Amino acid sequence: MKKISITKTLLRAAIGLALAGTSISTLALSTHQVAALEQLASDRTVGETEIVATFRGAMPTGVTVTETGRIFVNFPRWGDDVPFTVAEVKNNEVIPYPNAKINQAVNSQPRSHFLSVQSVVADGQGKLWVLDTAAPKFSKPVDGGAKLVAIDLNTNKVVKTIVLHNDVVLPTTYVNDVRFDYRVGKAGMAYITDSSLSGTGGIIVVDLDSGKAVRRLTGDRSTSPEQGFVPVVEGETLLQRNSNGDTAPFSVASDGIALSADGKTLYYSPLSGRHLFSISTEMLRDPNVTEQQLSAAVKDLGEKGASDGLEADATGAVYAGDYERNAIRKMDKTGNWTTIAHGPHILWPDTLSIGPDGYLYFTVNQLHRQPGFHMGKDKRQKPYALLRVKINAAPASTK
Repeated sequence: MKKISITKTLLRAAIGLALAGTSISTLALSTHQVAALEQLASDRTVGETEIVATFRGAMPTGVTVTETGRIFVNFPRWGDDVPFTVAEVKNNEVIPYPNAKINQAVNSQPRSHFLSVQSVVADGQGKLWVLDTAAPKFSKPVDGGAKLVAIDLNTNKVVKTIVLHNDVVLPTTYVNDVRFDYRVGKAGMAYITDSSLSGTGGIIVVDLDSGKAVRRLTGDRSTSPEQGFVPVVEGETLLQRNSNGDTAPFSVASDGIALSADGKTLYYSPLSGRHLFSISTEMLRDPNVTEQQLSAAVKDLGEKGASDGLEADATGAVYAGDYERNAIRKMDKTGNWTTIAHGPHILWPDTLSIGPDGYLYFTVNQLHRQPGFHMGKDKRQKPYALLRVKINAAPASTK
């Protein structure tokens, strides 16, 4: 793995670019300025991140590492050329998974094709689960297309498909991320975030045996964009900026999700916000608990930074990206947060996954540099990357 370090050479190069076009009369002064600037304190890096893979095609969002160390990623169909939306990473190559045919976006056959996948999650029990939004370019979900698909990692064959119907998938729904627990129910339960960009967020609870799904906490404060939230990324206020000059707030509902090691607590947060919330999974599953009771039971765990993905380990720690600070943060069992990785290369940490090797893997995809935030100009610079940092912890068990 290639380790990343930042040296004064980068500072010197950056300053040199900034000084391009300087007149000869000020060249000596500028050279002196470079030397002087190198003596000043600068932002430090934290942690030793390693490059696992790079991507020069479509922008990735999700990543998951299986119990045997296999790595899978996904590429949602947001506007890039996406020949396949789920892939396995092998020797820095991305291979359509489980095959190229299922990755073809055939809207007329929504159950049997991946239309636009937002997340892939290995369940630690020999299966890869694929969460298909069926909402390319954030459109209204294709009827019958939003689904959970289980793939047997031994045979690389689809073994289960659970279609999410219109009683839980609203016209504005964007299913974002998912976690699994096999300690409850006949065949386990799944918890999915709805990170709607234009409607209400919420948590979708799925019985993996019957396929029955229910919405909980729809429009709750904890699943909604934080009021007054104004993110600043790379020193710039993040707004939707159309090519005609119109602007709109960056407003995305419940996004990141993590399940505690004992399966009793679900952690989640809106993409547009800095607070971490939690709720009892037993209450989420109980149909006798009213929405009012459920909302009252939500715990606001305070600020963690503005994050996309979340993850939990076997010791009870919770991890979160921090896209405003180019960082990965860790909350210990006492609720204290520390930064475990930080550097200018961590440009929008998206999805997190803990591997069997004690590393936390995460994608960095420059999401904030997309054309929709810059009046139609694409400011992303390839390659995108899959990074990892050592945490010396195992993933939280699902069984």
